[in-house]
Amino acid sequence: MNTPEIRLLSVDFDCPDPAELARFYGDALGLPVLYRSDDFVLLGREGAPGLGFVRQEGYRPPVWPDPHHSKQAHLELDVDDLDAAQERMLALGAVLPAFQPRPDAWRVLLDPAGHPFCLSTHGI
Repeated sequence: MNTPEIRLLSVDFDCPDPAELARFYGDALGLPVLYRSDDFVLLGREGAPGLGFVRQEGYRPPVWPDPHHSKQAHLELDVDDLDAAQERMLALGAVLPAFQPRPDAWRVLLDPAGHPFCLSTHGI
């Protein structure tokens, strides 16, 4: 039996408005739209994994920080300047929550649909 090749296609986020969330991440990361419908938008570059945004009726965002309604998953974005990157993301529509566990090392922000994501200078 041959082992099938399995590739990551996308990481998808539930949200109330796929076009709005795709605009936010597309502008932030410089990613073009690869596919668009009323209920799904896929950002990315041909041949590479992308980010997808799926319309979910009755969507309820994660709560940060709340261990009973955890974020479950989040994006970690590498930046060269925390303050400048934070200002850019806020200008695009992100929200800065009051709780910041280590603001000197990374910043937690919320995207327009309430998903937490981090800005970090840790790089790999």
